[in-house]
Amino acid sequence: MTVETKLNFINGEWKASSGKTKESINPANTEEVVGILQNSTKEDLNIAIDAAKNSVKEWRKLSGIQRGEYLSKTAEVLEQRKEEIATTITKEMGKTLGEAKGEVGRAIAILKYYSNEGTQKVGEVIPSSDADAMLLTSRTPIGTVGIITPWNFPLAIPVWKIAPALIYGNTVVFKPATETGVTAALLVECFEEARLPAGVINFITGSGSVIGQGIAENSGINGVSFTGSNNVGMKIAEVVSSRNAKYQLEMGGNNPVIVLEDADLDLAAEQIINGAFLMTGQKCTATSRVIIENKVYDKLKEKLLNKVDNIKVGNGLNSDTWMGPLNNEIELNSVITNVKKVIKEGGKLLCGGNPISNGDYEKGFFFEPTIFENISEDMTIAKEEIFGPVVALMKVNSYEEAVDLANNTKYGLSASVFTKDITKMMTFIDEIDVGVVRVNSESAGVEFQAPFGGMKDSSSHSREQGKAAIEFYTSIKTILIKG
Repeated sequence: MTVETKLNFINGEWKASSGKTKESINPANTEEVVGILQNSTKEDLNIAIDAAKNSVKEWRKLSGIQRGEYLSKTAEVLEQRKEEIATTITKEMGKTLGEAKGEVGRAIAILKYYSNEGTQKVGEVIPSSDADAMLLTSRTPIGTVGIITPWNFPLAIPVWKIAPALIYGNTVVFKPATETGVTAALLVECFEEARLPAGVINFITGSGSVIGQGIAENSGINGVSFTGSNNVGMKIAEVVSSRNAKYQLEMGGNNPVIVLEDADLDLAAEQIINGAFLMTGQKCTATSRVIIENKVYDKLKEKLLNKVDNIKVGNGLNSDTWMGPLNNEIELNSVITNVKKVIKEGGKLLCGGNPISNGDYEKGFFFEPTIFENISEDMTIAKEEIFGPVVALMKVNSYEEAVDLANNTKYGLSASVFTKDITKMMTFIDEIDVGVVRVNSESAGVEFQAPFGGMKDSSSHSREQGKAAIEFYTSIKTILIKG
């Protein structure tokens, strides 16, 4: 089978890089090359940034409604190509086909949502102390935005950054993770089919050290929206802030779920398994710690272990697969290393703990769903993000102890509590130090029309998605008019 080479998309044209190329590999079968991508150079990036800068003036002149029509058309194209793109997501990222189809559906919904944002108000009239004056505000696009996205949601995360950037009048330079660059190229093809004007979106693949760093450094980029690791995010913040440009960071999590003694344990077990192991635990909002009141600890542990026994690991294209592989060899080795570290620190392995490499699994990056207990709050698993199918069970004597333990981490992305006690629900909402709070539901996930972001080291304290996105992609102008 012929493997397609994906080019960069710059100023409305698909262009080869002056550098080398890099293969995108199927994590379920490393012998399958999904596509070939450009390993672009700084010179390629500079051309893309210039194209985006040169198109800002004309793009921002369009009305919000006109810009929204392009997003609406892109959603239609994505709908027409959803089967192809979902299959590519599974081949490139590793998640199951059902999860991939869900991601495509979410991307379509986000595009439709932001297409309608073009009809919404972008300012307000404020009473002036001068009776002969009108005082009002408006919003203006920040200009050219650098979008840097990870491999775990190769379609949804780019869309929830690019769509608001465009609807509010900005142009885009988009650098996806190389691991899922083919999926990203298909998204850009959808924008092209929607006849987005040349230069409004520019797509370039390559290494983070060259392209990502170049986006952060270039004075032609007025803002950078990044999702990825804390180490990289903080480096981007340092570089971008040094030149007084805007930045938006969404980074890691070590997300707690608290289960109180009055909880519906069947519901809790189902949601914990989903939160910890769907997408092979490769979500920033995945459940990392399950903090359980003493009286129900043994019952819930038994329910969780029974559910894990029924998890089918395999190629995400197989209809009976519930959990796919890790995305790449680096991630697999990281999970192996962290599991060994937890065992060395004294954690008790209840199930899993090993890579799967026999038979049908020998060519992929598969790992068993893994549960630990006897975890203290100073252990690695209680502090750091493992980003794989690994979860820790922790026993407490009270609600108060549970919340203190849940908050004892540098991260503050998401958290959940299972209880029937309304007072404790409301207290939990106030006391937990996270940006996404969920009650009687898994820790993972947020609806696209609602703000998303974390506290502490999980975020730059900005918010993505919903109407909150306007805060990053625009600046406020205060206007006084006298006749």
